[in-house]
Amino acid sequence: MQRFSDRYGRDVLSASPHPKRPKSVETPAEPGLVVEDVETGFCGAVVECDKHGVTLEDRHGKRRAFPLGPGFWIDGKPVALVRPRTSAPAAPTRTASGSRPVQKLRARTARESRVYVEGKHDAELVEKIWGHDLRVEGVVVEELGGADDLEEIIREFEPGPGRRLGVLLDHMVDGSKEARIAERATAGVGTDHVLIIGHPYVDVWQAVRPSVLGIDRWPDVPRGVPWKEGVLTALGWKVQPYEAWRRILGSVSTYTDLEPAFLGRVEELIDFVTAPGTS
Repeated sequence: MQRFSDRYGRDVLSASPHPKRPKSVETPAEPGLVVEDVETGFCGAVVECDKHGVTLEDRHGKRRAFPLGPGFWIDGKPVALVRPRTSAPAAPTRTASGSRPVQKLRARTARESRVYVEGKHDAELVEKIWGHDLRVEGVVVEELGGADDLEEIIREFEPGPGRRLGVLLDHMVDGSKEARIAERATAGVGTDHVLIIGHPYVDVWQAVRPSVLGIDRWPDVPRGVPWKEGVLTALGWKVQPYEAWRRILGSVSTYTDLEPAFLGRVEELIDFVTAPGTS
């Protein structure tokens, strides 16, 4: 929940000179409810509500936090937002990746096929969104620890029929080091049992939509400056990279919080290693 200021109080109707002013109707701040803040004119849908206040997101993805209570309009009528009543949690109808959950899931023996990602942050993001799907399919995600040793890793894995390897690389664009590594790594093994693809982002942090973090865009980092450190400086986040990642990952709850270019690559790899005949 973002912090908010409340310098002048929230009941903006209380100063009205009209004795018969309309009374604010208490309304639960349910997710998706569209309201307008009278004082600032900010209009958006409820995306979060707790004891501290309510967060609204406008149609451009910008988010602002406000205190609960009076001071809002719905269809031109004054309302006082209150916390929704809690009820027993319903079983989810969709997983974080958007697929239908498999109820009473039993552990499945892991496939010989694997998905490799570059580092810990990549693996944690994939697990958070696709973890349920991967357990259903029996797919294990492992860390490369960097792409430089990819050729040797592929040789040691010994891909073949029923033993596919999918690899996701950061910043794999035309002419990049990662693109050259992928070309060399598949030269001797072909592409029937190995699929190396990548997303265009310098780091997996960029796969998270900026609006989820309350920023307009990911900063540009000058050449020669370590990317993560440059981002933290530009954003004014006075934390260590691992602390920043905890904040970023904690802001992600569903596939809609991620960029399509990243979503598509992960889905492609899962499809590749789970194709019929690869069990």
